[in-house]
Amino acid sequence: MSMTSDNPTVSVVMAAYNGAALIGDTLDSLWAQSFADFEVIVVDDRSTDDTLEVLRACRDPRLRIIAADTNVGPVRSRNRAFAEARGRYVAGLDQDDICHHDRLERQVAYIDAHPDIALVAATAAILEDSTVTSSIKSPVTTPRLVEWLLWIENPLVWSTVMLRREAVPAGEDFTRPEVLYAEDFDLYHRMARQGGIARIDDPLLLYRKHGGGASQLYAETMSTNAMHVLARSYAAEGFEDAEIGAKLIVEHLMRAVPVPDRAALEKLGHTIGALQAHFIATREVDAESLRMIRWESALRWGRVVRAGLKAGTIGLMAAMAVRPDHLGLGYSSMEELVGSRMIGGARAAVRKGRAA
Repeated sequence: MSMTSDNPTVSVVMAAYNGAALIGDTLDSLWAQSFADFEVIVVDDRSTDDTLEVLRACRDPRLRIIAADTNVGPVRSRNRAFAEARGRYVAGLDQDDICHHDRLERQVAYIDAHPDIALVAATAAILEDSTVTSSIKSPVTTPRLVEWLLWIENPLVWSTVMLRREAVPAGEDFTRPEVLYAEDFDLYHRMARQGGIARIDDPLLLYRKHGGGASQLYAETMSTNAMHVLARSYAAEGFEDAEIGAKLIVEHLMRAVPVPDRAALEKLGHTIGALQAHFIATREVDAESLRMIRWESALRWGRVVRAGLKAGTIGLMAAMAVRPDHLGLGYSSMEELVGSRMIGGARAAVRKGRAA
């Protein structure tokens, strides 16, 4: 049963472009929601396929369609949808993702019950080639852990996000075109200055992963803009080497590029340690969140070390020598590290043989 009102509780905003093959399933997942008081605002960005026809064939009165005169890209299209939103909460959704039937109900209940929270997301399962797998992101979170993870990665999936419309400062873009492909990451950092960031640790979305996604096609632009986002946040916290730190974090934590040498590994460890110490000192961090922050940070450090060992760019003795006290060995067993080093040694030997 659908409901319409001039002031719905939730506005779902979506940018659409050449999504005729999948957008119908996405909309169907909204019409099946257990929570009915919402509107859906879709901006068709001058699609060259039948996307607009698919949208216009839908008879649900909660759907509002805006047909753009010119193609301006997903960020500006999403901003146009946001400008038309009437709900007190705004939910993000891409044209190819599928909401669980109680996604909106669960998120509205959460944000209603937590007035200090500016944005709440959820876990997303991954749909690829008709196969569903669990998310690779942290399985359990607290708002403080999510806030910390924003300093070293993007822990949220855009299509699971719901935020308070009033939390977006007047006069600011909803999502900023100048940080294209990291505009969601930028928004989360801006929202963290307005209130808490939380995540419901149940899968409330199926995230479609396919080769045509922006994350595959525009990785370099995404990485560069993610560095800008982190550098601004680090600088706002008083870090003098904000740009250097942001580059290390994006390259070796977010992109998983192996560190080139021992010096880079040591610098990365010092950066993570300084960021973590500052975060804990300047926030109220409860014991459970502190334990999670330590654990999740150490897991990521372990991945960095194993990647360097496997690539042959660092040795086991170097990894042991520069390990930060707050990260240890990243909860990696010595057997894992030795195995990674053996792989790295074999790869280094192959490279040496080719060069000879």
